[in-house]
Amino acid sequence: MNTTSLRRALVPGITAAALALAISACGAANEQPTDGDGEGTLSGTIKGGGASSQEKGQASWVAGIQDENPDLSVVYEPVGSGSGREGFITGGYLFAGTDSALNDDEGELAKAKEQCGADPIQVPAYVSPIAVVFNVEGVDELDLDPKTLAGIFSGKITKWNDPAIAATNPDAKLPDSAITPVHRSDDSGTQENFTEYLAAAGGWAEEPSGEWPASIKGGEGGDGTSGVVTAMQGAGYIGFMDESAARENDLATVKVKVGEEFVAPSAEAASKILAASKSVGTSDNDMAVEVARTTTEAGVYPVVLVSYLLACPTYENAEDAANVKGYLEYVLSEDGQEAASEEAGSAPLDRGIADKALELVGAIK
Repeated sequence: MNTTSLRRALVPGITAAALALAISACGAANEQPTDGDGEGTLSGTIKGGGASSQEKGQASWVAGIQDENPDLSVVYEPVGSGSGREGFITGGYLFAGTDSALNDDEGELAKAKEQCGADPIQVPAYVSPIAVVFNVEGVDELDLDPKTLAGIFSGKITKWNDPAIAATNPDAKLPDSAITPVHRSDDSGTQENFTEYLAAAGGWAEEPSGEWPASIKGGEGGDGTSGVVTAMQGAGYIGFMDESAARENDLATVKVKVGEEFVAPSAEAASKILAASKSVGTSDNDMAVEVARTTTEAGVYPVVLVSYLLACPTYENAEDAANVKGYLEYVLSEDGQEAASEEAGSAPLDRGIADKALELVGAIK
């Protein structure tokens, strides 16, 4: 598993209204979090940020916790996974969302441990399919194998009627026109997960990263998911994004070859990947996994991201501790997981995994 280096500074003031998700929040419908005094009501403000792919999920979680704790305000800034991890490490965020787990390849875990005073909590929030989206005039469906996808995004396959594309789409009327691949221009966990898939399953020669390789020429970059969506309005384009964004914007998606079949992106197909993935956590507080990108199991969609939540096991301020604990407990609850599934199209966590995550979050003090 690769970790993106801390290349981008978290820009002060970047949290304008266009980026901030700030909604008054409250307790869960079932087991309501308390403020530590048994009152059953949380109050104050907690600020987090990170993965833009979590924006819809975060909106559903904040809305879900709203009724019982009207005095709690949760602010989530969808600034991208890299900036989210950096904001957490530097203390700018009390919690963070990231589509690429912290690890110690470039010192992120050590820095987070220093900030928290102990091993940081890193738990999965949900599993979400990454859709490969396209806009080709006269073509409504595409089946692509991983090697062809790697060729397209590396700039080696440049025409839509290339023999490699035609071979898996014999009935499609593919035009003799240029392919414009779209990547993320920001440090993106979605991008890191997508390039991990290309490298593992498609033979992509570049090092997987949240930052697009400078060595690949051509194509276009989009800032955040919204930037990719904007680019995808042009004919001849192909890109990748969280499946919920593709669905919301009515974008055509690619079926990816897995074993001998082509599988469409869906929460159900994505949810099966965790059973085949191994743990790579570095402490008792770390539930990071290495996704099984090369699985050939029927019905599994391997182009996924496992989205994580980051928190400290202890906070200097008791109110911060209670609020972060209460909010993340709701996120991991059955109600929270179902809310994100309905709003963002993510796959709810297996309850065994969710319960283990709840144990870690429940120990925050």
